[in-house]
Amino acid sequence: MMTRLFSVLIICFLTAPLFSQANLNNYKYVIVPVKFDFLNENDKYQLNSLTKFLFNKYGFKAVLEGSEYPDDLMVNRCLALESDVLKEPGMFKTKLKIELKDCNDKVVFTSIIGESREKVYKTAYNLALRDAFQSVEALNYSYKPNENLIASADPSPKLKDNNKVVEEIQQLKAEIKNLKKEKVINVAKPEPKISEPLSIAKEVKKEPIKEVKVNKPFSEKLVSNVLYAQEIDNGFQLVDSSPKVVYKIKATGLNNTFLIEGKSAILYKKDDEWVLEYYSNNVLKQETLNIKF
Repeated sequence: MMTRLFSVLIICFLTAPLFSQANLNNYKYVIVPVKFDFLNENDKYQLNSLTKFLFNKYGFKAVLEGSEYPDDLMVNRCLALESDVLKEPGMFKTKLKIELKDCNDKVVFTSIIGESREKVYKTAYNLALRDAFQSVEALNYSYKPNENLIASADPSPKLKDNNKVVEEIQQLKAEIKNLKKEKVINVAKPEPKISEPLSIAKEVKKEPIKEVKVNKPFSEKLVSNVLYAQEIDNGFQLVDSSPKVVYKIKATGLNNTFLIEGKSAILYKKDDEWVLEYYSNNVLKQETLNIKF
């Protein structure tokens, strides 16, 4: 009796990973967050970048959360698994494990716990994560389309909202582009010169040249007017030193691009500056904001 029970347990142990692997092979993408909950910064110690790299190394197509997603993923969110790295308690060891969830927030895979005894955080997290990824490597992942997943092309409410936001941003960008073209055309047209009679021109007295006071660039004015980003649902609120909420910005499907709540405006990062673009009386306005995340 005991021998038979032991045999059944062995068979269950061997077939469970195969079942899990078959399910994982049906997913085309893995979404990697830009920040893990146990760390206080985006991509701290380059751990999120390393997670994306290792998923790609072992056959998955990994994309960063908030980046520009492939077209089929935008239409069908269930083609992707959401990844997370969790820190386990340990007094003398750094312990990490990898978790994968489907579009219904159901956990479909949990890795072994990777460990490291290194004292330096960056090294310890790096080694522990690579150790945990041995489970992912052992899956021998190879994408095999599943008709049920492909057919479930009705996006979730979250994805519908995201698609709506992306459409609004694209529309705003198109309007801004058209307005810029109109401004270029208007500037290119020289205004007609009105010739004055010679007798009148002689009577015009030369006025002394007045010194023109040049205002400082907007970016210089903001040196002492820093806005601090505080994380809220679906984005951030930007507060001044009062503290007073100046703007609420909503995350979008585009990297470093946000919608301004309550305004027909977008906020995006250009080089090392945050630029706010909006319409005022059908005129395009631009402001540079000094934001600390």
